[in-house]
Amino acid sequence: MTDTDALADLRARSRGTLLDRMGIELLEVGPQRAVGTMPVEGNTQPYGLLHGGATVVLAETLGSLAAVAHAGAGRAAVGIEVSATHHRSARSGLVTGTATALHLGRATASYEIVVVGSDSRRLATARLTCMLIDDRRGD
Repeated sequence: MTDTDALADLRARSRGTLLDRMGIELLEVGPQRAVGTMPVEGNTQPYGLLHGGATVVLAETLGSLAAVAHAGAGRAAVGIEVSATHHRSARSGLVTGTATALHLGRATASYEIVVVGSDSRRLATARLTCMLIDDRRGD
């Protein structure tokens, strides 16, 4: 399966999930890096600012998908730690998250995820660690 095919498959499998409801669009997913966007509209808190929890959902999504790509066939990634620092917020447009591998091990994978606004200014910095396990969905 090519990278393009794998990305198309991920997009198809995301229909009806939290990614779909939040408008997250996957642009690139690989073991070293994952990139995606999310609209601010529909993901705000009552005061019109991008909800910090929505930012964390974007970050954890990108890091988790990159960890799954690293884990390989027959394995899965489950988040065991996520943290985020919110530097500023956004009121409109798209935000873009980029997950970059910090550690790619046999049992764990860690990523730094930087989320920027439409103006390319950093909105948040997150860190995610995933445990890599055997995929037991078929059991």
